[in-house]
Amino acid sequence: VQLQASGGGLVQAGGSLRLSCAISGRTFSSHSISWFRQAPGKEREFVAVITWSGGSTYYADSVKGRFTISRDNAKNTVYLQMNSLKPEDTAVYYCARYDSGSYYYINSYNYWGQGTLVTVSS
Repeated sequence: VQLQASGGGLVQAGGSLRLSCAISGRTFSSHSISWFRQAPGKEREFVAVITWSGGSTYYADSVKGRFTISRDNAKNTVYLQMNSLKPEDTAVYYCARYDSGSYYYINSYNYWGQGTLVTVSS
């Protein structure tokens, strides 16, 4: 299983970006997929998750109402649409395949993408 995150870049506060996570492997459609982020000097934190069917999504309070996670099982891809970006959203964003346990903990994920850097200027 391989996850490839892309779509990061530099954007001004209030702007938007869409991240993509392309996932290889036949079991893609049977796993929930999450986005995490890690700001400089901080721990990696949960951002959002979408269940395998796409029927349920959950968000960190800090991004609720601004970010939207979605998936296209036909393309083996998960997206994170980020609107109304703030400087505090600056971080490396990682996608990860959920295996078991709580969605919010990094130990619940065994496969991670390499990360894509999002920088929001004020």
